[in-house]
This record gives sequence, C-alpha cells and structure tokens, in this order.
Amino acid sequence: MSFLGESYLLSSKTGIRLFDSVRELPVVDAHNHANVAEIAANENYSDPWRLFAATDHYVWEVLRKRSVPEKFITGDATPEEKWMRMAEVFPQLAGNPVYEWMHLDLRRYLGIDALIGPDTGEEIWEEASRALAEDSSRPLAFLKKIGVEVMCSTDDPKDLLEEHDVVNSAAGKTLVRPTWRPDKAMNINAASWRDYLSELGARFNSSLDSLTELLDVLRFSHDYFDQRGCRASDHGLLKPYSGTASFEDADRVFKMVFDGAFPTAADAEVFKSFILGEMAEMDAEKGWVFQLHMGAVRDVRGILFESLGPDVGGDVSDHNIDILTPLVPFLNRFDDRLKVVLYCLEPGHQATLATIARAFGAKVNLGSAWWLCDNPIGMRRQLEYIGGVDLFANFAGMVSDSRKLFSYGSRFEMFRRVLSDVVGAMVERGQVPFEVAETLVERMCYSGPKEFFRL
Repeated sequence: MSFLGESYLLSSKTGIRLFDSVRELPVVDAHNHANVAEIAANENYSDPWRLFAATDHYVWEVLRKRSVPEKFITGDATPEEKWMRMAEVFPQLAGNPVYEWMHLDLRRYLGIDALIGPDTGEEIWEEASRALAEDSSRPLAFLKKIGVEVMCSTDDPKDLLEEHDVVNSAAGKTLVRPTWRPDKAMNINAASWRDYLSELGARFNSSLDSLTELLDVLRFSHDYFDQRGCRASDHGLLKPYSGTASFEDADRVFKMVFDGAFPTAADAEVFKSFILGEMAEMDAEKGWVFQLHMGAVRDVRGILFESLGPDVGGDVSDHNIDILTPLVPFLNRFDDRLKVVLYCLEPGHQATLATIARAFGAKVNLGSAWWLCDNPIGMRRQLEYIGGVDLFANFAGMVSDSRKLFSYGSRFEMFRRVLSDVVGAMVERGQVPFEVAETLVERMCYSGPKEFFRL
C-alpha cells in the first residue's frame, strides 16, 4: 500500500467504494476555532509555517516530544528556522496523525508530494512559499478548493461578528456562522472573571452588578447572535453541571464574588449549574444546538503555563471525572426540548455517552471523537461503538475543532476514510447491504449534521 494512496486507511474494496461515494461531498463543519478575521482579510499567507504550524497545538506538542527547543516552536526564531527544525525531526513523527495531516495538506492543496525530512525541508519550504504567493492561495480560495459549504466559528458573547459579515459578503453566501461560547461568563472561579464582566458590560452598556443584569446581557447577546445566523452554543467544561441550582443560591454566590471574595468549589458549582441551565433554556427557545465539550484538564504542565500562558499544549484527559451524575438531571430537565451534542476527551467516557444518547432519544446525539481522540484509532473505536449501541444515523457529524484552515480538508478526509472502512467492513461481513451503507455514510458525512444544526 502506497503512502496516502487511494487505499489509505481503507482495507477493503467495499470501503474504497463507500469512500468514493463521499469523498467529494461538501464540508459542513459545525464546530471549529477559525480565525474569521484572517479569512475576512483574505491575504496571502506570509510563509508555510504560518499556515501549517503557527496555530496548531498538535504540531507544537509532538515537536516538544522530540526535544525541539521552544524557541523553534512558539519562540522568536524566524518562520523558516522553525520550519527547518521541524523538518529535521519530522520522520520521527510517523505514526502520529500530525505526520499524515501535514503530508495530506501539502499534497491535496499545494501539489507537493515530497516527504518532509531533513534533506527536503528547504526544498519544500521554497516550493510551498511560491505556491502560497499565488492568488489561488488566499483563504477564501482555499476554502472553496477544500469544498467548505458552511463552517461555524467559536465566538465570545461580547464579539461584534463584523468579520463574519465581511466573509459572507465576499463569499456571496453564508459561509461562516458564529457559535455562542459563554465560558468566560460562567467561570466565576477564574481570576479574570470580574474583569471579563466589565468588558461584557461595556459591550452592552450595563454595569453588570447583579445576576439579573448578567442574565439580561447574556440574553441580549444570544439574540444578537441569533440575528447573525448562529445555530449553536458551545460549552467547554471539565465536567457537566445539572442545571438545577436555584436563582437565589446563584445570586448569593454572584454577590459574594462580585464584592471581592473567592468562591469555594461548591459555590462555583452552584453558580455554574444555574447559568448553564439558563443558557440551555435560551438555546431551547431558539432551536439552537447545545454542544457540551467535557473532560479537558487544562494547563497541567506548569513550565508551559508560567512561560506561555493557557492553551499552548498542556492539556490532558482524566477518566475519573464523573460525567453521568450531573448530566442525567440536566438532560431530564430539557428532555425533548433541547438538541444536545455530547463530546468527551477521555476514550473511556465514550461508552457512557453512547448509552446516554441512546436513552434520551433523537435530540441527544454524539459528536465526533474529540481532540486527543481525533485520530484513526480514536475515530474507529468510537464509530464501532456507536454502531453497536447508539445509531450511526443520529451521529452529529465530523467537526474539525481546529484553528488551521487546512484542517477542514485533511481531517475531514481522514474521518471519511475511517468511516468508510468501518461501515465497509460491516458490509463485507454481511451485516449491512451496500445500498443502505452508501446512504448511511452520506448522511453521517453531510446531510445529517446539516439537518441537525439547521445549516
């Protein structure tokens, strides 16, 4: 089997046939971290490092594993110096999806087939630099080439979303929709919470000195996002919350922290539980999808956090987190009123979420294998379990969850190949007729998420 050839990740002729039926489908990406301002500016990328690695924490982490100094990852080395140091160790990344993604990106979108390595780094840098200087290598042109029909960015409630208007006007359609991500308003135990409230209050001309005013401002923001085409909210939580705390208890915690006290863990949980429930009510009223990303233990490596800050590649999973106990009352409160997508970082939680999704019917569905599970092994294991416990037809769809523009191509191709192989094996074993399988993989890749998210 040739590297990234036609049978890449496909082990049967049926799998190849199924992939052929979905490979050209448009990309519907219901959750990503796109730099919308970058797309709106629509300028050529200055160099290959900026496009391939400057925003990709996956790349940063594997380079650190091969002892590349931080200077050549997030430090002050030039982009070309960073690229060359990456090329020196790149063959040692084989087996990790980063190795496959980056070669897919080079081949599919820049036409470069060479393998990244110490002897080819300079050649690929020069060839990629020339390609990126072409008019056809601007963000909007790349999105068209990749086949992105619609994508949903991740946005703070105080955002004005002006860049979305620029992108959609230039594209002549609704290409980028916002997603409402109110984590900062909910994280009352963060040191920056009161500063954030000041920023949010300034956006809506409110002092935000009471819980009632916070709820009013969040609703104003929610309405504003809805008018701008938003179809979903997103919530990144260490663990879910029940949504059953009372206004009176949450108001007590709000006043205490607003006056300068630091909440106990129990107080913070009360506040978060109440706010999460209120935000879910807003989503239910508008028919939005409520996305829960659960289980990321963030910034565990002290030296990275202290020198570079949050979200630079120091995050892990934890199988001990209890997701069942608080999630059950939350889902019962909103049973059949709210569309929910469940994502987890810990592979061991997949089984629990699959059984929860099965128990709560058509409006509670599983999202794609998230983050550290976003690789051929993680996706395969999740898909095989979905097929046996929940329903493939209710899968909420692949999402890139990425800041990197090329991810909308390479990560979706990887998913479609793994999916086709998993379902193709079921056809080969006599479990599913081919014509049914063909309809099923199309739904999972395109029409299902498009319908569920109303995109």
